[in-house]
Amino acid sequence: MNLMLKPFRSLDPFLICLIGVVALASLLQVRGSAAAAFSVLADLAIALLFFLHGAKLSRAAIVQGFGNWRLHAMCFGSTYVLFPATGLVLAWLARGYVNPLLLSGLLFLTLLPSTVQSSIAFTAMARGNVAAAVCSASLSNLVGIVLTPALVALFMRVGGHAAVSSAHSVEAIALQLLVPFVGGHLLRPVIGGWVDSHKAVLMPVDRGSILLVVYSAFSAAVVGGIWTRVSGADMLVLLALSALILAVIMGGNVLMARLAGLPREDAIVLLFCGSKKSLVSGVPMAGALFPAAQVGVMVLPLMIFHQLQLFVCAALAARFRREADRADALMAQAATLPRTKAKSVLPPQRSG
Repeated sequence: MNLMLKPFRSLDPFLICLIGVVALASLLQVRGSAAAAFSVLADLAIALLFFLHGAKLSRAAIVQGFGNWRLHAMCFGSTYVLFPATGLVLAWLARGYVNPLLLSGLLFLTLLPSTVQSSIAFTAMARGNVAAAVCSASLSNLVGIVLTPALVALFMRVGGHAAVSSAHSVEAIALQLLVPFVGGHLLRPVIGGWVDSHKAVLMPVDRGSILLVVYSAFSAAVVGGIWTRVSGADMLVLLALSALILAVIMGGNVLMARLAGLPREDAIVLLFCGSKKSLVSGVPMAGALFPAAQVGVMVLPLMIFHQLQLFVCAALAARFRREADRADALMAQAATLPRTKAKSVLPPQRSG
């Protein structure tokens, strides 16, 4: 029995909750006035989430990390140039072979900003430049509030993809995400200490708000017949395409870091901040950008990609941490040896 359960022990609890919420929405949907009330509750939860994000963001970290403009430009290019280009190419190649609405959702996820929490967490785990990661991920999210709706309006009118009202969407997203974020950050001198010391208590707000939005979106999607339009084969295709996108982006980031000669700490920031897409930002944006009946289908590719990126990045961060710890151990060992023996312990230095 223990052997049978072993593969499931490594699953992210949040993934299990997401699957449970989708299953619950498939069996028990909110309808009519209850659905409208639930949608308002989900919007308020997301506003609270971004208010807390603003309160957690240290101004000192912004000032410290902002000076590395070249790294931030590369992260920005990966998030808003390389990702969309990859999504457009795949959408063109897969046209006629994949459910058009799922293909739109796949393209939508490539237009989203990067994550904040996981980008910073994985950078810290891998012993990268945490201050730069805070600045880059936060900047990506702030710019994305305006840039993502503009990119959706520009690119998702092509090839039958869903059209949106850009001006209305930007206004809705700004009121739901940007205003609470700025308000929280302005109040950081008052509540920042409490927020920083109660991170564990605030975690349910972070994940609970996403679960509320996903439940609301999938309830509407099930009422609209999502499971008659999405098959098991579609899910496997989505997983394969998501893996392909992640591999292209990560490979491109590694190549950019080498060509630019980035130090290890900055290369880690580019790899993690430049290869993620935010479920926290993506779900409410989809609710503002697309018809309610389509939101559940549109965020399905994002949910799959989100979990895939977490698994892959967690494995890479753990590997980088082990390598850094091993290098530190070698340096410490070398420091305790006579100079003549130290040369045989230290790894060879590369020229240039």
